[in-house]
Amino acid sequence: MLTSVVLAAALLPAAILAQSNVVGTATGFASGVTGGGDAAPAEPADVAELISWLEDDTARVILISKTFDFLGTEGTTTADGCRPTSNTCPDNGGQDAINAAGWCSSSYPTVSVTYDNAAIEGINVGSNKSLVGVGDAGVLKGKGLRLVNGASNVIIQNIHITELNPQYIWGGDAITLAGSDMVWIDHCKFSLIGREMITTGYDKAGRVTISNNEFDGVTTNSASCNGEHYWTLLMYGSDDEITLAANYIHDTSGRAPKVGGADGASVTLHAVNNYFKTNDGHNFDIGSGANVLMEGNVFEGCSTPITDTSSSGGGVIFNTPALSDAATCSSYLGRECVLNSLTSSGDFASYTDAKALSDFSSAASIYQAALLDTVASSVTTNAGVGKISSS
Repeated sequence: MLTSVVLAAALLPAAILAQSNVVGTATGFASGVTGGGDAAPAEPADVAELISWLEDDTARVILISKTFDFLGTEGTTTADGCRPTSNTCPDNGGQDAINAAGWCSSSYPTVSVTYDNAAIEGINVGSNKSLVGVGDAGVLKGKGLRLVNGASNVIIQNIHITELNPQYIWGGDAITLAGSDMVWIDHCKFSLIGREMITTGYDKAGRVTISNNEFDGVTTNSASCNGEHYWTLLMYGSDDEITLAANYIHDTSGRAPKVGGADGASVTLHAVNNYFKTNDGHNFDIGSGANVLMEGNVFEGCSTPITDTSSSGGGVIFNTPALSDAATCSSYLGRECVLNSLTSSGDFASYTDAKALSDFSSAASIYQAALLDTVASSVTTNAGVGKISSS
């Protein structure tokens, strides 16, 4: 097996070799992640080999320079699903639901659903992997990724995950973290996803950095019937430290992100320098078990930057509402926090509980917030696929 991988690396085209490994290093909670390290970079020939390499116990740098199309590879299923009350525009851009784990209420009308099986459960990714897209060509179509059962030291960079049964709730998650640690998701794009773009499930996701990604919520099937994706980022983990930095999160209508609120949730989130644009529903929805620091984020055209229920949800929040509050961060971060910016957006209530900062005192690496007036232009220029170089 080792010989075949080395041979595959030797035969890679020059254009692929030019970007033969991960670019840059993670900052924030996943600082120190190395993925496949100095393993010889190689490109899988087909879907079967990609799955095999991702799932095995060998440290790997896996290059993706084309679309790996999983649609139809595991067949389709036609079954009884349901039409939830959220679907007020049936057959006109809404989302019906697959009856996953008996989710459909008896009060919901039964409808027939036909879905692609490959999207329902992602590929199980083993430890010590780097999955790296080349240019803007690295696409996983019709299937996501699962980091579970102790998977650790994983880098996913410059990959577009798309077309996971977008017409159905429970159609599939792009990336699932549940029983993982030390994960860096960087310069990826997520679009046309049935359920969550990233979810930490209920188990421990561990130390995670989510940076420079594009969460593209434009969809023809919306749970909110407005052309915006509702199921964006769900952070329910039992012992999680997550840096959410410099991401472009646009045309979404909910869970952007949803943090805490589940039994056993324990999530420390540093949301910094993200650009939230065009959300006719809500962005932050914060519940019990969440410690959230928000700084240097830009909200533009967001109806509800933070839900009213976040005030009574049991979470601990510091959202840097004023210059007088920014200095509070110095004792915990070693610097002042950066204010957030809101344009054509709804109310952004003040939350100044310094307990939300306590977990940062012992953090190995804290993301350095950029100046607020550079965030929108920097994020739109750099977030997503095809926007990194080896230079």
